[in-house]
Amino acid sequence: MENDDRSRDIFIKELPELSTEPASLGLFGLAVAVLVLGVTYMGLADATDNALLIPWVLFFGATTQFVAGLMEFKRNNIFGATVFTFFSMAMYSIALTAIINVFTDVTVDTNHYVAGLIAVLIFLIIVTFASMMTNKVLFSIVFVVDLAIPFLITYYLWDYGATIGGILLLVTSALSFYAAAAVLLNTMAGKEILPLGSPIWEP
Repeated sequence: MENDDRSRDIFIKELPELSTEPASLGLFGLAVAVLVLGVTYMGLADATDNALLIPWVLFFGATTQFVAGLMEFKRNNIFGATVFTFFSMAMYSIALTAIINVFTDVTVDTNHYVAGLIAVLIFLIIVTFASMMTNKVLFSIVFVVDLAIPFLITYYLWDYGATIGGILLLVTSALSFYAAAAVLLNTMAGKEILPLGSPIWEP
Protein backbone atom coordinates (compact mmCIF):
# COMPACT_ATOMS: atom_id res chain seq x y z
CA MET A 1 0.00 0.00 0.00
CA GLU A 2 2.88 2.34 0.83
CA ASN A 3 4.41 1.68 -2.61
CA ASP A 4 1.07 2.49 -4.27
CA ASP A 5 0.91 5.83 -2.44
CA ARG A 6 4.46 6.65 -3.51
CA SER A 7 3.64 5.85 -7.14
CA ARG A 8 0.52 7.98 -6.99
CA ASP A 9 2.57 10.93 -5.67
CA ILE A 10 4.92 10.67 -8.65
CA PHE A 11 2.08 11.03 -11.13
CA ILE A 12 0.11 13.79 -9.42
CA LYS A 13 2.96 16.08 -8.35
CA GLU A 14 2.93 19.54 -9.87
CA LEU A 15 5.11 20.27 -12.87
CA PRO A 16 7.81 22.93 -12.39
CA GLU A 17 7.08 26.40 -13.66
CA LEU A 18 8.38 27.14 -17.15
CA SER A 19 11.20 29.66 -17.04
CA THR A 20 12.64 29.27 -20.54
CA GLU A 21 12.27 32.30 -22.82
CA PRO A 22 10.29 30.99 -25.84
CA ALA A 23 10.40 34.18 -27.91
CA SER A 24 13.66 33.23 -29.64
CA LEU A 25 12.10 30.00 -30.94
CA GLY A 26 9.02 31.80 -32.26
CA LEU A 27 11.06 34.57 -33.85
CA PHE A 28 13.47 32.15 -35.53
CA GLY A 29 10.48 30.25 -36.91
CA LEU A 30 8.93 33.46 -38.22
CA ALA A 31 12.25 34.51 -39.77
CA VAL A 32 12.66 31.27 -41.70
CA ALA A 33 9.07 31.15 -42.95
CA VAL A 34 8.88 34.74 -44.18
CA LEU A 35 12.29 34.36 -45.82
CA VAL A 36 10.93 31.49 -47.92
CA LEU A 37 7.70 33.37 -48.65
CA GLY A 38 9.56 36.58 -49.48
CA VAL A 39 11.83 34.83 -51.97
CA THR A 40 8.76 33.29 -53.62
CA TYR A 41 6.83 36.55 -53.89
CA MET A 42 9.89 38.32 -55.31
CA GLY A 43 10.04 35.75 -58.11
CA LEU A 44 13.43 34.39 -57.03
CA ALA A 45 11.85 30.95 -56.68
CA ASP A 46 9.37 29.26 -59.00
CA ALA A 47 5.88 30.14 -57.78
CA THR A 48 4.09 27.80 -60.19
CA ASP A 49 4.55 24.89 -57.79
CA ASN A 50 4.39 25.91 -54.13
CA ALA A 51 4.89 22.38 -52.81
CA LEU A 52 8.44 23.07 -51.65
CA LEU A 53 7.49 26.04 -49.48
CA ILE A 54 4.92 24.00 -47.55
CA PRO A 55 7.37 22.29 -45.12
CA TRP A 56 9.08 25.56 -44.23
CA VAL A 57 5.80 27.37 -43.58
CA LEU A 58 4.19 24.39 -41.85
CA PHE A 59 7.01 23.54 -39.45
CA PHE A 60 8.98 26.75 -38.97
CA GLY A 61 6.28 29.35 -39.53
CA ALA A 62 3.35 27.52 -37.96
CA THR A 63 4.50 24.86 -35.51
CA THR A 64 7.42 26.67 -33.85
CA GLN A 65 5.30 29.77 -33.30
CA PHE A 66 2.44 27.66 -31.94
CA VAL A 67 4.80 26.06 -29.41
CA ALA A 68 6.20 29.47 -28.49
CA GLY A 69 2.69 30.86 -28.10
CA LEU A 70 1.64 28.07 -25.75
CA MET A 71 4.75 28.64 -23.65
CA GLU A 72 4.03 32.37 -23.52
CA PHE A 73 0.52 31.61 -22.21
CA LYS A 74 2.16 29.61 -19.44
CA ARG A 75 4.41 32.59 -18.65
CA ASN A 76 1.41 35.00 -18.59
CA ASN A 77 2.89 37.03 -21.46
CA ILE A 78 -0.27 38.18 -23.21
CA PHE A 79 1.55 39.87 -26.10
CA GLY A 80 3.79 36.93 -26.97
CA ALA A 81 1.01 34.41 -26.43
CA THR A 82 -1.47 36.27 -28.63
CA VAL A 83 0.91 37.20 -31.44
CA PHE A 84 2.76 33.90 -31.74
CA THR A 85 -0.44 31.84 -31.58
CA PHE A 86 -2.24 34.06 -34.10
CA PHE A 87 0.74 34.07 -36.48
CA SER A 88 0.96 30.29 -36.20
CA MET A 89 -2.68 29.94 -37.23
CA ALA A 90 -2.04 32.27 -40.18
CA MET A 91 0.93 30.13 -41.22
CA TYR A 92 -1.10 26.92 -40.90
CA SER A 93 -3.71 28.56 -43.13
CA ILE A 94 -1.07 29.49 -45.72
CA ALA A 95 0.35 25.97 -45.68
CA LEU A 96 -3.09 24.35 -45.97
CA THR A 97 -4.01 26.69 -48.84
CA ALA A 98 -0.82 25.68 -50.65
CA ILE A 99 -1.60 22.01 -50.06
CA ILE A 100 -5.10 22.47 -51.53
CA ASN A 101 -3.69 24.33 -54.54
CA VAL A 102 -0.93 21.82 -55.24
CA PHE A 103 -2.51 18.47 -54.43
CA THR A 104 -6.20 18.88 -55.27
CA ASP A 105 -8.30 19.93 -58.25
CA VAL A 106 -10.41 22.33 -56.20
CA THR A 107 -11.10 25.61 -57.96
CA VAL A 108 -9.78 28.29 -55.62
CA ASP A 109 -11.45 31.68 -55.24
CA THR A 110 -8.66 34.06 -54.20
CA ASN A 111 -11.26 36.37 -52.63
CA HIS A 112 -11.33 33.99 -49.66
CA TYR A 113 -7.57 34.36 -49.32
CA VAL A 114 -7.83 38.14 -49.64
CA ALA A 115 -10.49 38.22 -46.91
CA GLY A 116 -8.15 36.28 -44.67
CA LEU A 117 -5.29 38.71 -45.37
CA ILE A 118 -7.57 41.65 -44.57
CA ALA A 119 -8.44 40.00 -41.24
CA VAL A 120 -4.74 39.50 -40.53
CA LEU A 121 -4.11 43.16 -41.35
CA ILE A 122 -6.81 44.28 -38.90
CA PHE A 123 -5.21 42.13 -36.22
CA LEU A 124 -1.79 43.58 -37.04
CA ILE A 125 -3.01 47.16 -36.76
CA ILE A 126 -4.24 46.41 -33.24
CA VAL A 127 -1.03 44.58 -32.37
CA THR A 128 1.06 47.46 -33.71
CA PHE A 129 -0.17 49.66 -30.87
CA ALA A 130 0.49 46.87 -28.38
CA SER A 131 4.00 46.32 -29.77
CA MET A 132 4.84 49.93 -28.97
CA MET A 133 4.77 48.88 -25.32
CA THR A 134 7.39 46.12 -25.86
CA ASN A 135 10.55 47.26 -27.62
CA LYS A 136 11.60 49.01 -30.82
CA VAL A 137 12.67 45.85 -32.67
CA LEU A 138 9.39 44.01 -32.10
CA PHE A 139 7.52 47.16 -33.10
CA SER A 140 9.59 47.31 -36.30
CA ILE A 141 8.79 43.69 -37.15
CA VAL A 142 5.05 44.22 -36.77
CA PHE A 143 5.16 47.55 -38.61
CA VAL A 144 6.98 46.08 -41.63
CA VAL A 145 4.45 43.22 -41.82
CA ASP A 146 1.75 45.92 -41.70
CA LEU A 147 3.31 47.38 -44.84
CA ALA A 148 3.72 44.01 -46.58
CA ILE A 149 0.16 42.72 -46.24
CA PRO A 150 -1.53 45.44 -48.38
CA PHE A 151 0.86 44.65 -51.26
CA LEU A 152 0.01 40.95 -50.97
CA ILE A 153 -3.69 41.86 -51.05
CA THR A 154 -3.22 43.92 -54.24
CA TYR A 155 -1.24 41.04 -55.73
CA TYR A 156 -4.10 38.59 -55.28
CA LEU A 157 -6.72 41.09 -56.42
CA TRP A 158 -4.97 42.81 -59.31
CA ASP A 159 -1.69 40.93 -59.79
CA TYR A 160 0.34 43.92 -58.58
CA GLY A 161 2.68 44.38 -55.65
CA ALA A 162 4.18 40.91 -55.20
CA THR A 163 7.79 42.09 -55.52
CA ILE A 164 7.38 44.92 -53.00
CA GLY A 165 5.54 42.60 -50.64
CA GLY A 166 8.34 40.05 -51.00
CA ILE A 167 11.00 42.65 -50.23
CA LEU A 168 9.14 43.71 -47.11
CA LEU A 169 8.89 40.06 -46.02
CA LEU A 170 12.66 39.74 -46.41
CA VAL A 171 13.09 42.83 -44.21
CA THR A 172 10.75 41.16 -41.70
CA SER A 173 12.93 38.05 -41.82
CA ALA A 174 16.11 40.03 -41.17
CA LEU A 175 14.55 41.88 -38.23
CA SER A 176 13.17 38.61 -36.83
CA PHE A 177 16.57 36.91 -37.03
CA TYR A 178 18.10 39.86 -35.19
CA ALA A 179 15.38 39.86 -32.52
CA ALA A 180 15.66 36.09 -32.05
CA ALA A 181 19.43 36.32 -31.70
CA ALA A 182 19.09 39.20 -29.23
CA VAL A 183 16.61 37.32 -27.04
CA LEU A 184 18.74 34.15 -27.11
CA LEU A 185 22.07 35.82 -26.40
CA ASN A 186 20.76 38.35 -23.88
CA THR A 187 18.89 35.66 -21.95
CA MET A 188 21.85 33.27 -21.85
CA ALA A 189 24.33 35.99 -20.92
CA GLY A 190 22.04 37.54 -18.34
CA LYS A 191 22.82 40.96 -19.77
CA GLU A 192 22.28 42.97 -22.92
CA ILE A 193 24.46 41.75 -25.79
CA LEU A 194 22.27 42.92 -28.66
CA PRO A 195 19.99 45.87 -27.88
CA LEU A 196 16.27 45.64 -28.60
CA GLY A 197 15.42 49.21 -27.71
CA SER A 198 13.13 50.64 -25.10
CA PRO A 199 9.34 50.79 -25.45
CA ILE A 200 8.02 53.58 -27.67
CA TRP A 201 4.82 53.97 -25.65
CA GLU A 202 4.56 53.64 -21.88
CA PRO A 203 0.94 54.44 -20.92
